[in-house]
Amino acid sequence: MNALVDAISPYATLLVAVGAFVGYFVAYHTYGRWLARRVFQLDKNHVCPSVEVNDGHDYVPSNREVVFGHHFTSIAGTGPIVGPAVAVFWGWAPALIWVLLGSVFIGAVHDFGALVVSLRSRGQTIGDIAARMINPRARVLFLSILFLSLAVVIGIFGLVIAIIFANYPSAVLSVWVEVPIAVAIGWWVYRRGGGLLIPSLIALVIMYGAVAVGAYLLPIDLTRLGLAADGVAAAEAGQSVYANAVVIWTMILLVYCFFASTLPVWALLQPRDYINSHQLLLALGLLFAGLLVAPFTGAGLPFVAPAINATPPADAPPIWPFLFITIACGAVSGFHCLVSSGATSKQLRCESHAQFVGFGAMLLEGGLAVIVILACAAGLGLGAYAYQGPQAGALVGQYVPILDSAGAPLLGRAAWAEYYGAGSWAGMRLPQQIGAFIEGGANLLRAVGLPITLGIGVMAVLVASFAATTLDTATRLQRYVVSELGAAVGIGALRNRYLATSVAVITGGGLAMIAGPRGPGSGGLILWPIFGVMNQMLAGLSFLVVAFYLLRHNRPMWFLIAPAALMMGLTNWAMWLQLQSWFADSKTLLVAMGGLVMALQIWIIIEGLLLWPKVRGVLPTPLPPLDRPRPEVGPGFTQIV
Repeated sequence: MNALVDAISPYATLLVAVGAFVGYFVAYHTYGRWLARRVFQLDKNHVCPSVEVNDGHDYVPSNREVVFGHHFTSIAGTGPIVGPAVAVFWGWAPALIWVLLGSVFIGAVHDFGALVVSLRSRGQTIGDIAARMINPRARVLFLSILFLSLAVVIGIFGLVIAIIFANYPSAVLSVWVEVPIAVAIGWWVYRRGGGLLIPSLIALVIMYGAVAVGAYLLPIDLTRLGLAADGVAAAEAGQSVYANAVVIWTMILLVYCFFASTLPVWALLQPRDYINSHQLLLALGLLFAGLLVAPFTGAGLPFVAPAINATPPADAPPIWPFLFITIACGAVSGFHCLVSSGATSKQLRCESHAQFVGFGAMLLEGGLAVIVILACAAGLGLGAYAYQGPQAGALVGQYVPILDSAGAPLLGRAAWAEYYGAGSWAGMRLPQQIGAFIEGGANLLRAVGLPITLGIGVMAVLVASFAATTLDTATRLQRYVVSELGAAVGIGALRNRYLATSVAVITGGGLAMIAGPRGPGSGGLILWPIFGVMNQMLAGLSFLVVAFYLLRHNRPMWFLIAPAALMMGLTNWAMWLQLQSWFADSKTLLVAMGGLVMALQIWIIIEGLLLWPKVRGVLPTPLPPLDRPRPEVGPGFTQIV
């Protein structure tokens, strides 16, 4: 038996990768098809909100490939990267099992359900839908949770991108070059009637060219201008704690988000996300190629992380329930219901495309999470690297192997321990967690011939681009939520897109600018512990709304009971444990936000349980009429009610 295990070990990662993607393919064509046909009864003749409203700004009928690109890159972000990278701390086997099962039976069902319910509700967000499916009081409660959750997302993801820019300056140029290219493509497609695919592929080539330029010729490093890397470094240098790279990048990103979320969706978000979707597919293809090649070179590609960490540090949270909270987007994420109902449902041209976009995108995100686990649990074993500044008159630095005490490169378990062997949970810092995937992935790219410096640049751009996509999408979604909250409480001024966006940017930026453990600009690090719990609480509430939709329409809903109960039970358990820990450590902000969100969620659950026995077969309140004439939709189509 031991001989068999030893023989298989170098190829275990390849077997896992192939098995995972085959499993996802089968799940899409079986479980996904059953949901589409039997449960949600998708009808290509239903008029989608993008066609019914079609305001040319937020409601824009779009091809399914374009919508898929926008939806996938918006839900992906850094969630399926950071979460699985951290979860490997408990061992790769529990993380892998949860990603595989969770993404199929919970995450994909959640995203698909939220999308369909919004398509049948004229593109309303999940918070507004709650008013019709449950009761009007649930609307305000739900929207309040959405507002708090999105403020945390904006505060954290701005910090994540700023950290990437500060730690991987080779990624900066490529990420920003993409913005004017996307604007030009949007104008070309929607104003000149040009094609989308070829310009997007050209843009992808330019982006990767910019990666090489950033890696070898022009890394954009603010510390070269005399700025400190963060607030702590600024204080040590006797500078203003606000004059640091993280603060500057965060402010620039928030200004970008204001414009990105107020522009028409076709002008920047759609073309940028379409480019990013190609970028991810290419990167995944390269990583998969690395998984194919690496096992047949040298010592192979065995797992160097433990399958199960039997002796975690004393300060580590218990694997139950925190594994499920930590992995988040790689298996299921409440943020996805906001993307499905707040943005994607306003762009889908045909209802029958909902399975491809809602169910399929989550399976691809699960595939990304699998690759992340393999990169962190095996790819890191191919070597650990550190950035070395310019040497001997060179213009830029490079990444060089970290050496052990004997002067040999760190490999195998020793290389993995460089990232995960801190000896404490507190030692797992955000830059380290992101770096585990970036550098583990770069090792896989090195197996197919990419130099390590270029590979690190490619992976850093991948992470930063998806984090930026999530950031600007979250800002746009927060604008919708602020407007809906304004309508719910009678503050009509908040329906103005510029005022609502200003509220979104200021609140998220205010949280980001709180002086955290690395000084001003690192406030997201304070909020990081609450992000996962709030995110998964939102998933449980989204399941509740979808369940009420199915109940009112006499559709099968037994498949939702276990996922909904699991998400609500695990998240409240985790939040209760967190609240006790935060209270003991006098972390007032976390206690206040966590306690408020937990109370609001319990309130909504009680409202739902009281109403549950009374609404089977009782259709929801009809949607109000449009405040302008409906566009002509042609014969053979039926309006949605």
